[in-house]
Amino acid sequence: MAKILHSSLLLILLFVSAAASRTKIHSINYEDLHTSDGICKTMVEKQGYACQEHLVTTEDGYILSMQRIPKARSGETPDKPPVLLQHGLFMDGITWLLNPPDQSLAFILADNGYDVWLANTRGTKYSRGHTTLNPKESAYWDWSWDELAAYDLPATLQYVSDQTGQKPHYVGHSLGTLIALAAFSEEKLVNMFRSAALLSPIAHLSQISSLLARAAVDIFLAEVDFYWLGVSEFDPKGEAVTKLLEAICNNPGIDCNNLMTSFTGQNCCLNSSSSDVFLKHEPQSTATKNLVHIAQMVRNGNIAMFDYDDKEENKKHYGQPTPPAYNMTKIPNDLPLFLSYGGQDMLSDVNDVQVLLGSLKDHDGNKLVVQYIDDYAHADFVMAVTAKQVVYDPLMAFFKLQ
Repeated sequence: MAKILHSSLLLILLFVSAAASRTKIHSINYEDLHTSDGICKTMVEKQGYACQEHLVTTEDGYILSMQRIPKARSGETPDKPPVLLQHGLFMDGITWLLNPPDQSLAFILADNGYDVWLANTRGTKYSRGHTTLNPKESAYWDWSWDELAAYDLPATLQYVSDQTGQKPHYVGHSLGTLIALAAFSEEKLVNMFRSAALLSPIAHLSQISSLLARAAVDIFLAEVDFYWLGVSEFDPKGEAVTKLLEAICNNPGIDCNNLMTSFTGQNCCLNSSSSDVFLKHEPQSTATKNLVHIAQMVRNGNIAMFDYDDKEENKKHYGQPTPPAYNMTKIPNDLPLFLSYGGQDMLSDVNDVQVLLGSLKDHDGNKLVVQYIDDYAHADFVMAVTAKQVVYDPLMAFFKLQ
């Protein structure tokens, strides 16, 4: 058990700061969606924006929350298409609201005339409902990012389209880019998007440059019993993990203040007050199976469906002994794409992004915009105080052309 907890610790550190252990887990109550504890009440309306709470049910029964910012802070109604914002791993829709309104993408888009929709992945605080399952059951957590691409993304996209009567633009960060790329590679949903902006894109992961991150992945794969033994929900704020994390951080030579930098890269432009907002609301739970899947990508150097590590089990799920691959070269060449990546990002590593761009080499020249920001790391794309000028203004200029 000690080895299993050690594995869980390392995976946490792969994506979040040790300081997150100061936060406490909250139980889900769907009445919170419309009271003082919901994202609209706590993060949007306090900034002077109108906000609506919505619930969406996926084809496999998960009940997801969404938030809509239907107009600018001034009260002006949108004159541009809707935009669907999809967060990354261990996060939720608050990703896009961490900074003041003039620095947070969701508010910036609303004030520039867009109809803004925030998605919240299954398993996060406000998306823990299901038509038949309970989050306390292991069956609830039997999913990886395969299911996010196959069920969550189509459900939220269809809902926005139905509510607005328009094709939305899409913005994903980190894991939010992977699920979109996976869907695009199977030529699914393509006709439902107006365009897609991928910030700190995750596809290939074999060249992540953080040695600590690679060690964490290796140990997690070696301790895959963590998944098979039934530890189905991976809760970064769980009591056992918190205690172990505190013990590790007390060891000589371990500087927990710099863990985020050690794993994600040196973020250039974060504000300490935004980090405090982050720690109040994040990180969120995910499925252990999801983390195993991500670790498989690092180990195997490919982009494929979840590997059950058993030929017969793979045949049961896929009709073949090995998991089917997602082929990035099959992304339609006329799909408008905006890719922005950073030179200091140790998760969406420059070399891995170059492999992805190689798969897009035949993309229509007027449909692909690639932005490289030398001093940006993983969190800068959603939290940097300079992101409006550096990333969001070019992103909106790209939207206007589509």
